[in-house]
Amino acid sequence: MSELAGTVAIVGYPNVGKSTLVNRLSETRSAVVHESPGVTRDRKELLCEWSGTEFRLVDTGGVDLADTGPFGPQVAAQARQAVEEADLVLLVVDARAGVTPGDEELAEILRRSRRPVLVLANKLDNPRRDAEALEFHRLGLGDPIPISALHGHGTGDLLDEIVHRLPGAAEQPVEADAIRVAVLGRTNVGKSSLFNALLGRERVIVSEVPGTTRDAIDTVLQRGETTFVLVDTAGLRRKRRQRQGIEYYSELRALEAAERADVALVLVDASEGVVEQDLAVADVARKASCATVVVLSKWDISEVRIEDVRERLQTRLRQRPPIIAVSAHSGRGLERLLDTVEQLFVPYAGRIPTAELNRTLGELREARQPPARRGRRLNLLYGTQVSSRPPRFRLFVSDRRLVTRDYAYWVENELRRRFRLEGVPVSIDFVTSQ
Repeated sequence: MSELAGTVAIVGYPNVGKSTLVNRLSETRSAVVHESPGVTRDRKELLCEWSGTEFRLVDTGGVDLADTGPFGPQVAAQARQAVEEADLVLLVVDARAGVTPGDEELAEILRRSRRPVLVLANKLDNPRRDAEALEFHRLGLGDPIPISALHGHGTGDLLDEIVHRLPGAAEQPVEADAIRVAVLGRTNVGKSSLFNALLGRERVIVSEVPGTTRDAIDTVLQRGETTFVLVDTAGLRRKRRQRQGIEYYSELRALEAAERADVALVLVDASEGVVEQDLAVADVARKASCATVVVLSKWDISEVRIEDVRERLQTRLRQRPPIIAVSAHSGRGLERLLDTVEQLFVPYAGRIPTAELNRTLGELREARQPPARRGRRLNLLYGTQVSSRPPRFRLFVSDRRLVTRDYAYWVENELRRRFRLEGVPVSIDFVTSQ
């Protein structure tokens, strides 16, 4: 596995094209891009590769030091933290707007940081306008580089310069056996608070305003010998018509995060109890083939007991997920939550020996008479596990047309109970034996 060459942070005033540049350099659409300023709020980290060299790219929110709104100071703090941790900083400016007071304020901060800086004069779509970048010499951060993040002008030369400037620090990418954990939930149930509590530091912005998180954010958490990759996501709205503009694309990022996760933490606000929208979020995790843990958040301010919600969750959620009560404020239940994630990952990623599976199938044949149609009775013959993450089984029967929905669910639930697969998605393919 190759080592990362270093960390590159992208900073700039709101709406100068930072997220567009992130998508261009990483060759992804991981950053939410919208014409409204201030779309990015938290730091977002991605791996980039150029000419065989890998480095970490950190997108940050637009910094406006004059912004006294609910997020302005927090966005600025996140950007400062990214600068402190970076080996190289890219200051993105809008060449069409010229030098602004916001650019000058950021330049002053970067000069004091003593970090290497490249000034990128963005939105120069026509190479004949490259001379307009010269104005940004007055920022005192070296020769500005003319680029167009939208059209790709100058980005190849920029990547060459980035790779040349990075120190080649020995930092390992995330191992393949890391447990990827997506934090899912409807808006304002405490996802970012739980995320910060698990990490033990302020990694993402926490606010009482619903919909604060817009991007899916990956962060590595090392706990003993176990590596977790935590993904905080935007709040999920149940009804499609409720999603518009930025919220629509933010929700797509959340769904993508679930699809690449191993375990989903489905947050439920314990002070409100389980609502239909919570069940819809859990269904998103199931369809994404994630193992699931239901997390009752805000436990310290709730009078709801686990027993009050267990029966409803067990009858409505097919995976029968474990339920953990936590308080991000006091830290109660956090260690138990991580223990549960580790325990759930073992059967999710593991394999059941064929001999043991077939011994269990024999017991199932004895425990319940298979269904019959038109005088023909189903015979459950043998089976094998064909894949993991999540587990998938192929069960051979005398005639798959005789398999009823009720019988298939019963077999699934029995396998889940006997092999401790509660909370794990189980797929079964019934195949007619030749």
